[in-house]
Amino acid sequence: MNREIAPASIAPTAANYAHAIVSESTQRWLHTSGIVPIAPDGSVPTSIAEQAQTVWANLTAILAEAGMSPRDVVSVTTYVMNGQPLAPVMAARDSALGGHRVASTLVTVPALARPEWLMEIALVAAH
Repeated sequence: MNREIAPASIAPTAANYAHAIVSESTQRWLHTSGIVPIAPDGSVPTSIAEQAQTVWANLTAILAEAGMSPRDVVSVTTYVMNGQPLAPVMAARDSALGGHRVASTLVTVPALARPEWLMEIALVAAH
């Protein structure tokens, strides 16, 4: 139902993501807001690596509640504060998706809604 599009006529992706995903015969769509690094107990981890893990744990819970899994994700948009290392953010994405490649955009920004948030992620899933 969700299939990666990778034309041979363009350069490969810069990291472990897909240029595009086509969804065919989709019955349900899930669009999230920007999901932030607030743990279930209300705490916010201080490191970018821990925040990335928290965000993906939150996203995984949302997917499960919707009757979906990371295999249903088709697009991810990640916002990371300027100056933060990107490798742990990308590693958390790759781990959470378990090798499933999705369309992915990563944007560095000067600020998010709360100063303790170093990142947030919005995703689209189709099932």
